[in-house]
Amino acid sequence: MKNVQTDSLKSPISLKGSECAIYHSVALSQYTSYRVGGTAQWYVEPRTWDDIQAVFEWIEKQQIPFICLGAGSNLLVSDEGISGLVLNTRHFKDYTIDEENNTITVGAGYSLPKLAWKTAKKGWQGLDWAVGIPGTVGGAVVMNAGAHKGCIGDILVNAVVAYGNGNIEILSRDELEYAYRSSKLQNKQALVLKATLALQSGMAKEEMLKITTDNFRMRKNTQPYDKPSCGSVFRNPQPKAAGWLIEQIGLKGYRIGGAQVAHRHANFIINSGNATAKDIFSLINHVQEEVEKKWSILLHPEVKLLGQF
Repeated sequence: MKNVQTDSLKSPISLKGSECAIYHSVALSQYTSYRVGGTAQWYVEPRTWDDIQAVFEWIEKQQIPFICLGAGSNLLVSDEGISGLVLNTRHFKDYTIDEENNTITVGAGYSLPKLAWKTAKKGWQGLDWAVGIPGTVGGAVVMNAGAHKGCIGDILVNAVVAYGNGNIEILSRDELEYAYRSSKLQNKQALVLKATLALQSGMAKEEMLKITTDNFRMRKNTQPYDKPSCGSVFRNPQPKAAGWLIEQIGLKGYRIGGAQVAHRHANFIINSGNATAKDIFSLINHVQEEVEKKWSILLHPEVKLLGQF
């Protein structure tokens, strides 16, 4: 990897034509829901398309990779940190509503639960499943987030995607090649800028709010929202649920260091207060080994691993 040249590693780098700056050695634990992980070699929070263009020009000049970060809720960042640039889209929160066509176009950094409540209050169906998922629209588009038998791929019209070389594409649902918790954008140097979602009208607002509220209460009562986690750790190996497989072999409460399989839901690994990324990674591996030994099923992580493990 080419070394980035700068006069001072302690001072932020100002970008021509942009009001945002690139920072060096930023602790990522403050930006992830697990509250663990090392530092980003470089870190930036663009706010406008001009900022994005300036960042991409810098990336191309420096010949370094970039990684996208939203709410940091489906990530495990290595204790060793991340080389290259971490690009946080949390400021991309603009949205426009098309009442006639029941669509909403929303920025990548918009909160998925907040969007679920907003559309429920309009009596629009299609996002009630998302009310308990602590992520952003951008992350949901990339991983085809879902719950309660619904997913983002069911309602996506298209997504605007930018690439490190400066190219922009508008990709349809079919072009994203959605499958269970996956899309063709995963593991690519690509950045979702915004997405357009098509919802259904016709339901009374009170009824839609009740459905959304019930989903939220159910998730809150059955999942450990009181401790740092990444959400569900493993994909469900249909027809069985990962949590059920883990629970049946008695792993609820099992600990490695500060990482623990949650008592409330076995497909959650929580940071009990002093976990490292290595603790969590080791526990993920242990759970995989024990489930495979008992059930002859290899659980595939839903959480994205960033950095060296």
